[in-house]
Amino acid sequence: METVVRRVIPSDNSCLFNAVGYVMEHNRNKASELRQVIAATVMSDSATYNELVLEKPNDIYSQWIQDPEKWGGAIELSILAKYYKREIAAYDIQTTRCDIYGQGEGYTERAMLIYDGLHYDALALTFFEGAPEEVDQTIFPILKDGTIGHVSKLAEKLVQDANRQRKFTDTANFTLRCAVCQKAFVGQKEAVEHATKTGHSNFQEFK
Repeated sequence: METVVRRVIPSDNSCLFNAVGYVMEHNRNKASELRQVIAATVMSDSATYNELVLEKPNDIYSQWIQDPEKWGGAIELSILAKYYKREIAAYDIQTTRCDIYGQGEGYTERAMLIYDGLHYDALALTFFEGAPEEVDQTIFPILKDGTIGHVSKLAEKLVQDANRQRKFTDTANFTLRCAVCQKAFVGQKEAVEHATKTGHSNFQEFK
């Protein structure tokens, strides 16, 4: 019986890039290459990718995104959708929302990711629970109604089940400690402000 499963990507600050690598090419080791693709795209189009969009100067961002310690998000997903000429659907477990990158560009295929507030994994269609990854289907034709048919429904069910089981991190209220100076913070916003001021980028969650 067909089912959508979550393929776990290592938690190494490059999960978004490696999750995209898996769904697009069945390769979990694409982070370095895809970071370079993003940097080159940004550098080649400073009108679209300006300081207002990137929240830092174009050239600084291009260096920043190639650092394996830096995380990716919406900007990077939109660039990678354009690079692969496929839509990328990113499901958020906490809100059960699905953001589709590359929508409206005329692409005919879609791949899917799942996000728990801190981490991205890949989603794949398989013939039965426990089937080997070699038979995973990760790219799906987009139908006339703009969906990927029953696969969308299977993905939504997986996300809703994960939400009910609270398999997400509430980034507005979770507690973090800076591993560099040991200061404690509540929520992602405080941690980001601290990182911006100090350059510290190693945070650990604690209860």
